[in-house]
Amino acid sequence: MTRPRRSHLFMPGSNPRALEKARNLAADGLILDLEDSVAPEAKAMARDGIAAAIAAKGFGKREILIRTNGLDTPWWADDVAMAAKASPDGILVPKVSSIEDLDTISRKLAELSAAPTVKVWAMIETARAVLHAEELAAAGRDPSSRLSGFVFGPNDISRETRIRMLPGRAAMVPMITHCILATRAHGLEILDGPYSDIANSDGFATECAQGRDLGFDGKTLIHPSQIDACNAIFTPPEEEVARARKIIAAFELPENASRGAIRLDGAMVERLHADMARRTIEIADAIGAMGKG
Repeated sequence: MTRPRRSHLFMPGSNPRALEKARNLAADGLILDLEDSVAPEAKAMARDGIAAAIAAKGFGKREILIRTNGLDTPWWADDVAMAAKASPDGILVPKVSSIEDLDTISRKLAELSAAPTVKVWAMIETARAVLHAEELAAAGRDPSSRLSGFVFGPNDISRETRIRMLPGRAAMVPMITHCILATRAHGLEILDGPYSDIANSDGFATECAQGRDLGFDGKTLIHPSQIDACNAIFTPPEEEVARARKIIAAFELPENASRGAIRLDGAMVERLHADMARRTIEIADAIGAMGKG
């Protein structure tokens, strides 16, 4: 199933008002957070709040992920136990850096009898994770891993590697493309990390466009004010969707059934363009469906 993942908003699990407000936001997904946005003394309260919010339902077609604390923290086991019972669409685990980490996560979910629908998303935010991105993505070929995708974490990578976070992210583009190639080689999704300067709308739009063009499926967000711009940038333009439908229609004509390439509006169009067109249409239709029902 194709589902839009243009915008995934982090929401602090320790803030009941934020969790309630999330039900009416236009984000494609919500990441109910137990990690960075929650103080150590509030972890248990946040866990209870997230469990109650999911049980109350009302999030519509939005994808619901729970970001746990890291495997090296004293909170992780309790986080996963709650998530297994609450049964969100998935858990997002920080600082996943090895196959052993993925094995620990999938084994714990199995021990807790978590529903098969509870998937695993790995935050790629260490040098080791970037270096082994292909190996990590390959683990997703095994259904028992539950691995659905990566979230690229530029801030923690910057901290660990000393690569500066500058406008344009030129120094990070090689790492980004490496991770994107790893996910595409193994059929996974990948989301871009957050943009921290909330007041800089132009900078945010530029980074969203860069992420889209690099191949990210969407972007993680830290403030509701970022949702509309992010959705607009990651939505295929109407003319692109119309062109995609025209390409599909042309290849479906009886005279083109056995042809690998055709001439359309003065340009050569190959079967690979038809495959790309189908993806564009699937995403556009899925986005349209988000606003219905």
